[in-house]
Amino acid sequence: MGRHALPGTPPVPLTLRKSAQARRISLRISQLDGRVTLTYPKGVPEAEALDFAHQKEDWIRGHLQDRPDHETVEFGQSISIEGKARRIVQISGRRVLLKGDEIGVPAGAEARRLARFLKELARDRLTGACDDYAAMLGRPYSSITLRDTRSRWGSCSSAGALMFSWRLILAPPEVLHYVAAHEVAHLIEMNHSPAFWAQVERIFGPYKEARRWLRDNGAELHRYRFEPAA
Repeated sequence: MGRHALPGTPPVPLTLRKSAQARRISLRISQLDGRVTLTYPKGVPEAEALDFAHQKEDWIRGHLQDRPDHETVEFGQSISIEGKARRIVQISGRRVLLKGDEIGVPAGAEARRLARFLKELARDRLTGACDDYAAMLGRPYSSITLRDTRSRWGSCSSAGALMFSWRLILAPPEVLHYVAAHEVAHLIEMNHSPAFWAQVERIFGPYKEARRWLRDNGAELHRYRFEPAA
């Protein structure tokens, strides 16, 4: 891969990717981190691919401008938890408390305290969902791991190990349950064939709306920062 940039204010970094499978020049903007990737066939000169990107500069900058800004978690701010906006308020004591439209967090490293609470809540919700779906399929999983992944919402290994992004706890419950059902279905079908989607629908029900929500709104779940900016 090569790296270039569109000049201007600010300059836009470009990642160039030459592909034997590509049939035409294409641009992709990551919903997660805004990375702009320019893919072009092997027989196309690099200069021609860069010229294509320059022609699409207005389109690129428009899409980047529409991406959600990062927000540092702090008191007084609202954050989505299980799809519902909750205001972060300061409380005494040591425990984070979720009540109604508010989430109370003790002062002192409050962002990290809140992140720890959300990870524990995500583990509880995902474990319950996976237990239920695995029982419906009659296929046990071996483990559940939570990470702050940016490239995928979940995965299932051939050994039955499930991995999920803990940020799913910020999404509506049906979206979290859809991802759980999706990965559990891989315990039977390690592919995305019609047979796989039939298993997802069997244990979760109609899934297209939840899948669409994640495609359209998933980037929003990554806008919250729980660590000080570098």
